[in-house]
Amino acid sequence: MNQSDRPSASQFDQELLDLYDDYAHSRIGRRDFFERASKFAVGGITAAALLEMLSPNYAWATQIAKDDSRLKTEMDEYDSPKGAGKMKGYLAKPAKLEGKRPGVIVVHENRGLNPYIEDVVRRVAVEGYIAFGPDALTPLGGYPGDDEKGKELQAKRKPEEITEDFIAAAEWLAKNPDCNGKIGVVGFCFGGGMANTLAVRLPDLVVAAVPFYGRQPAADDVPKIKAQLCIHYAGLDTRIDEGWPAYEAALKKAGVKYEEYLYPNVNHGFHNDTTPRYDEAAAKLAWSRTVAFFKKTLG
Repeated sequence: MNQSDRPSASQFDQELLDLYDDYAHSRIGRRDFFERASKFAVGGITAAALLEMLSPNYAWATQIAKDDSRLKTEMDEYDSPKGAGKMKGYLAKPAKLEGKRPGVIVVHENRGLNPYIEDVVRRVAVEGYIAFGPDALTPLGGYPGDDEKGKELQAKRKPEEITEDFIAAAEWLAKNPDCNGKIGVVGFCFGGGMANTLAVRLPDLVVAAVPFYGRQPAADDVPKIKAQLCIHYAGLDTRIDEGWPAYEAALKKAGVKYEEYLYPNVNHGFHNDTTPRYDEAAAKLAWSRTVAFFKKTLG
């Protein structure tokens, strides 16, 4: 399927897009979505069809091919003694390395290591970094190949254990023989919140953090951050955006270096190129800023 076949956000009522956001983040169930979406089901299109149209389609997910000759990729295992015990993740690095390179942890959304996030891992690696995307669903069998099931599985895990799994991943990556010990992190949605969390929890390891539309840490935790931050928000994402003023005030008070970008008239998930919420212009601009930020902070 071609990228041009993807419906755009402009084809849907904003209320329906917000309803899908509630569903995608488990604030409402499937039945509630169908009931509330029924008023948008016109012209022979059912509520179930609307859900399918709004859901990820991984035929659109590949920007960097799995067999791209510029990269070496593999699934790796690492220890997470305070989390799941044994964890797995997707590692990508330049095929031709000249010396050691910084590492970047890529944190998925609330549904495990799906093809979109694997592609982001490769996008990071082609920029010259040792990129690693852990799969929080490892102890439950790994990403199941379906976002719906992935969301259900991730909800079964204890949040504090998932946090420990990503802390362990960053520490593991820093010790990778190809890594110079400098660590960055980029995450999306749940992963954006985790990027903030890792900046708080690993101040002496994480040099740079890039949260895309992620929940903010508690104001009391902000002074712990030593990393520089590059923060991306979606203008229509009122649920997440409402936490920014307090976060900004705490960052300024603590003297944390940050840059923040708000992309007008785009939805939560605008970087994810597998759903209609994807906004090409905003996604490309945000990614170019992310790459430039990593070059500046990680080298």
